[in-house]
Amino acid sequence: MDTIVEDGWRAFLERDFGTAGQADERAIAEMVVDEPDRHPWRVVDAAYDRLTCPECGGRLSRGPAGCGPCDLANGFRYAAIEIDRPGAAPGNEHGLWVNVSVVRRPYEISAVELLARRLSLPILLEGRLPTTQQAQSARALLNDGVSAEEYDAFIHGTWGREVSP
Repeated sequence: MDTIVEDGWRAFLERDFGTAGQADERAIAEMVVDEPDRHPWRVVDAAYDRLTCPECGGRLSRGPAGCGPCDLANGFRYAAIEIDRPGAAPGNEHGLWVNVSVVRRPYEISAVELLARRLSLPILLEGRLPTTQQAQSARALLNDGVSAEEYDAFIHGTWGREVSP
């Protein structure tokens, strides 16, 4: 999951800046987080990964819940741009972005929600997207206490056959 964020960053640097050293990357990251609404979400997330939170000392935006600078940065990340990938179901990029964001900062969600997000990532990375009915059925299974293996088999079996247009 970190690879897709990192790949987006590398492509952005190469396209817009050519060869950049580590010091340059930090300056570029600061520029990106100052204007997240002008950059794709993968670039924004990677930029935050290159900055240190002044309060918790972790990667900016990924610190524990209640860390003021991280909470603020985490909110700003959602101003970034979503660009649907060619060949992916419309809306897939949003689903991928939200799931990656939640899995990278899991502090404020339940273990069941985190499991659902983690197990959904491979399908989203392939460009598929469940219908509302499929997602609701999967959620109901988790709420009923099925095992991770049963949930994984269900979503790969049903989400793999039907995707939203």
